Amino acid sequence: MKDAAYCLFETPLGMCGIAWREFKDSTASCAVTLFQLPESTRERTETRIAQTSGADARGVPPPSIAAIIERVRKHLQGEPQDFRDIPVDLGDAGPFVQKVCQATRRIPPGKTTTYGELARTLGQPGAVRAVGKALASNPIPLIIPCHRVMAAHGRPGGFSAHGGRVTKAKLLAIEGATVNLCLEFTKSG
Repeated sequence: MKDAAYCLFETPLGMCGIAWREFKDSTASCAVTLFQLPESTRERTETRIAQTSGADARGVPPPSIAAIIERVRKHLQGEPQDFRDIPVDLGDAGPFVQKVCQATRRIPPGKTTTYGELARTLGQPGAVRAVGKALASNPIPLIIPCHRVMAAHGRPGGFSAHGGRVTKAKLLAIEGATVNLCLEFTKSG
């Protein structure tokens, strides 16, 4: 049996949200189903995670989720964490999105790859745009580190969280990796 819930929590970047499923009949007690980076306001963050998760708000998360929240806070305070061990549930995502997210999870903190390299890793070198589209629908950003995937030639590429590329650059800077946001604009007339 699975029970779904979410909660909000404060971080140095603003109010984040996390949703999870509790497994009553399993050895894994919880799996993260959604992660919400800060929106422009607390209300927008809550509205987005509530609507997307379809879960109930919970004031106090279970211990395993509270431990993840603490790791996220440390990470966003400048103490990079490796989230690859966190159980995630991508059951609501399509098979290709799941494959892309699983491959993206293998990128360690402070390292980056490109959409093209990720497509080649998946054995589908022509699927660069499909990889980008899959990452745009990543339900668990930060924990599934789509911010570590760049466009070709050192360009930052997109980022669907509030703040877009600026947020992506902040997350990379926390991990000691950098992105030059100006590269996209250097080739003008």
